[in-house]
Amino acid sequence: MFRFIFQFGAASAVFLFSSLVAWYEGSALLDHPSEWRTSTPITQLVHGTVHVSSQISQWDFFVYAAKYEPTFPMIMTVSGLYFLIFLGYYIFKKVRKWYAYYLFLISSFLFFLGYFCYESTTEGAQKMFVLFSGCGLFCMLIGLITYVMASIQIKRMTTD
Repeated sequence: MFRFIFQFGAASAVFLFSSLVAWYEGSALLDHPSEWRTSTPITQLVHGTVHVSSQISQWDFFVYAAKYEPTFPMIMTVSGLYFLIFLGYYIFKKVRKWYAYYLFLISSFLFFLGYFCYESTTEGAQKMFVLFSGCGLFCMLIGLITYVMASIQIKRMTTD
C-alpha cells in the first residue's frame, strides 16, 4: 500500500508542478495578439473569433505553451500518462483483459491528440506529435502484450 501511495503522490506532485509552470508559460499568449488566431482553438470553439485577451480560455494557455515552450507540457503529459496507467493497473489488476482494453483506449486518445499536432509548423508542436505518437505506440504495445498474456493464462486455466 505504501508503494501505491508513494507513486500516486509523486506522479500527482510532478503533474501539478509541471501544469502550473506550463500554465504560466502559456500565459504569454496574452501578450501576443498575432497568435490568437492560431493558438486559441478552445476559445474559438466557444466564442468564435478572439477580439480581446479576456475572452481567451485558460486551456488555450496550455496549447500556446506546447507550441512554443514544450518542456513542461511534455513533462505534464508523461506524468499524467503515468498516473493514468498506474491507476488503471490498480483498478484492473484482477482482470488483465480489461486493463489491455484500457491501454488501447488511452493509446487511441494519444493518437487522436497527435493527429492535431501532425502538420504544425512549430518545433514544440512537432515534439508533442512525437511524444503523443511514441506514448500511444508504447500503450498499444503494452496493451497487446497484456492481452496476449491474459489470453494464454485463461487458456491454461481452462485446459487444466
